[in-house]
Amino acid sequence: MRDRQNRVLHGDREQNQDGIMNANSSDTNAERLAGSVERVTFHSEESGFSVLRLKVRGHRDLVTVVGAAASPSPGEFMECIGSWHNDRTHGMQFKARQITPVPPTTLDGIERYLGSGLVRGLGPYFAKKLVKAFGESVLDIIETQPERLLEVPGIGEKRAALVASSWSEQKAVRDIMLFLQSHGVGTARAWRIYRLYGEEAIARVTDNPYRLSLDIDSIGFQTADSIAESLGIEKNSIIRAEAGIRHVLRNMALEGHCAVPGEALMTEASNLLCIDLPIVAEALATEKSNGNVVAESIDGEECIFLAQLHQAEKALALGIRRLQEGILPWNAMDPHDILPWIEHETGLELSPSQRSAVTLVLASKVSIITGGPGVGKTTLLKAILSVLRRDKVSVALCAPTGRAAKRLTESTGIEARTIHRLLEFDPKAFDFRRGRGNPLDASFVVVDETSMVDVVLMQKLLAAVPDRAAIVFVGDVDQLPSVGPGAVLADMISSEVVPTVRLTEIFRQAAESMIIVNAHRINQGEMPLTAEGDDLSDFYLVPATSPDDLHGKLIQLVTERIPKRFGLDPVRDIQVLTPMNRGGIGTRALNTELQASLNGGAEPKVNRFGNVFAPGDKVLQMVNNYDKEVFNGDIGLVETVDRDEGLLTVLYDRHRVEYALGELDELSLAYATSIHKSQGSEYPAVVIPLAMQHYTLLERNLVYTAVTRGKKLVVIVAEPKALAMAVKNCRSRRRLTGLASRLSSPGRRDWQNS
Repeated sequence: MRDRQNRVLHGDREQNQDGIMNANSSDTNAERLAGSVERVTFHSEESGFSVLRLKVRGHRDLVTVVGAAASPSPGEFMECIGSWHNDRTHGMQFKARQITPVPPTTLDGIERYLGSGLVRGLGPYFAKKLVKAFGESVLDIIETQPERLLEVPGIGEKRAALVASSWSEQKAVRDIMLFLQSHGVGTARAWRIYRLYGEEAIARVTDNPYRLSLDIDSIGFQTADSIAESLGIEKNSIIRAEAGIRHVLRNMALEGHCAVPGEALMTEASNLLCIDLPIVAEALATEKSNGNVVAESIDGEECIFLAQLHQAEKALALGIRRLQEGILPWNAMDPHDILPWIEHETGLELSPSQRSAVTLVLASKVSIITGGPGVGKTTLLKAILSVLRRDKVSVALCAPTGRAAKRLTESTGIEARTIHRLLEFDPKAFDFRRGRGNPLDASFVVVDETSMVDVVLMQKLLAAVPDRAAIVFVGDVDQLPSVGPGAVLADMISSEVVPTVRLTEIFRQAAESMIIVNAHRINQGEMPLTAEGDDLSDFYLVPATSPDDLHGKLIQLVTERIPKRFGLDPVRDIQVLTPMNRGGIGTRALNTELQASLNGGAEPKVNRFGNVFAPGDKVLQMVNNYDKEVFNGDIGLVETVDRDEGLLTVLYDRHRVEYALGELDELSLAYATSIHKSQGSEYPAVVIPLAMQHYTLLERNLVYTAVTRGKKLVVIVAEPKALAMAVKNCRSRRRLTGLASRLSSPGRRDWQNS
């Protein structure tokens, strides 16, 4: 990389005394500017668009440069190709169509570059020491003789190794960034590309750019297609058509569908790619023959599955039938003996519906308990567990998220784990240690918050349940379905193959909570009731006349009114749950404003991937990270930001996690989160904004899910029309899956061993 940059520096232009580059004869209309970055005024990780302030020789004032830059840092030396423009608002600017970073050449520039936080293990203190020790050769020493760093007092083997590895990463990532930029795309995910492909990143992307959209969640098909076009891949090529088919299927999976009707798939792919249907049909046939997709009839219509989802559905149905065919792991229990014992020994008072439910679950190898808040699901589960533990039956309790597992532990008095921990995920193999060949050591398995579990994870869990064991699925089928594909709980219930208890009776103590009363009203299509009078309530409706009015009231509620009236901490106790990520009352805008109001003065700050983080900020883990044992939806607080070490520490409950600055694309601010991300969690207080700008998402199960997340207080701030639309709308599209029919048709080929 250094040789290439030197050729760029010296091979095709010379720099005059004013720091302006003379263009060569082939580019006479362009001007060239060179200087060191004094300040990064703005940088978008999504597009690379940057506003930089450069110190250019011969210019008394700093020069404003606008253009796409890979990952600019103060102290870097930039070479820019473009032209001058006089902006009406911002004055004279150099608009660059190309910005190329090169290593700084002055000692001051090198020191600022190394001390900028770009290289882990170095901050301003050690940057000064290194420059003093090695002068202008310091960058070459870091790259080619990193062992010499040990000559500097205070730098030990650990820090030297960290600096060397970070420098190597930076070089590789910068090459990837420049490569992507040269093909006209943003550079936000260069770190993720590097972590996945390593040193082979550019070669792999060049070989098949469409692998990016398949392998990396945050890179879409359009980005990969743009790279493919710039690399010369023809629009009518089969490889492009195959990628388009998989893209459509993946998009539908993101919406929860396991399959897509064949004709709709080909039409959608043809429209996406702007190519003729015969080419798409040929590509689909190739995908089938290669085993990437599977065709199967659903309700008489041929549908196309991604192979992984088809296999997951098939294996899940087989797993349920396998367990149902076994015998109970405990002796048959007489309800006339068991029910009185439960009430006498535990002090629980069971309703008639709960007594029937206990009898059904204890007589079933596979069963379901469903119902809304306050209907006694926890009481029922405790009753069942008390009997089984009396008879020395080994039990295993799990839930899809850490927060849900913690709540299950607190409610039952028995340790519950996340599904991933129960199955002992192995990051190196990227699979679970527990499975058919190494089943769980338990005779009764409880799965809580089952509505959150997608078909792939549920299939993995069922595979690890031994033949002798029984399993009960507990959850609220009326909540939002899983973020991942499938509708496992709803499909199991609708198949009518799995014995199901649906609890509907709200118990007296729960009925005193307006949160629970209104959750059930919303679920039945009735408008929620609001508190009247001066007495404190746990549920409020705050009407808003416009999005601006809603926004202002929400900010005031979170930062002032709720903390003052209820004594709740605005960061730790109050959670804003909004339907959307974008827009003025979406997560992004609200997080920026709430951060400024609640933690704006915190230092030190670090700016990465479009977010600013500082100690005290509430943050959300956006993806599963099995190495760190943090998962999508986990919320924590930033404890420390160490610029010298290039580390940020987050505390999740009692679990402390370190992130390198290059890993911060896994985090977002969490003062406001989407309602989907809140599944399985409970918060002391939730504030829910609903506006007509959310109209495409305004559905009953969305509001119902948000309301049931609040433990002590729920406040809906809404335009009345938006709330009414959401409560009335229960026409959410049913996900296209094949699980229910697989379960209800035991004669299908799925039951045959293959």
